[in-house]
Amino acid sequence: MKSLRPTTATKFHIDFSWWEKQNKDIRVFMRDLLCAECREQLASLPGAPTVDMIDPDTAEVTRVDALWEAIQACCSQNPSYLTPDTPILDGIFRVFLANGNKPLSVEQLHERLDKRPADVILRMLTRGQVYLGIKPVD
Repeated sequence: MKSLRPTTATKFHIDFSWWEKQNKDIRVFMRDLLCAECREQLASLPGAPTVDMIDPDTAEVTRVDALWEAIQACCSQNPSYLTPDTPILDGIFRVFLANGNKPLSVEQLHERLDKRPADVILRMLTRGQVYLGIKPVD
């Protein structure tokens, strides 16, 4: 039976349907997170280009948005992408972009966010308002 109240073991992700319902484009937020090099490279490409991406665990090749690939392969590796000064909710969003939006528990987020307290992360994610589409996995 699924728990009604999220815990630190509950998995979260970016819910794309939230973005659609809010009439917001996640790509706008993603563009703001690009490093200077990727921003310059992608600026010359029209529309929403796709690229081949190889899953490092399964070696499966899939077509993905070039912004996702740039963030995962390059920008998230930059020390300025996620710092101790990054606000918690922005940091959580950046972690999900960097990991291809694979669901993570609060405990796993805690490990990736400079050991920010898991109870604080949980409180931020469950305080009522959905931020940047970050929601528990159904």
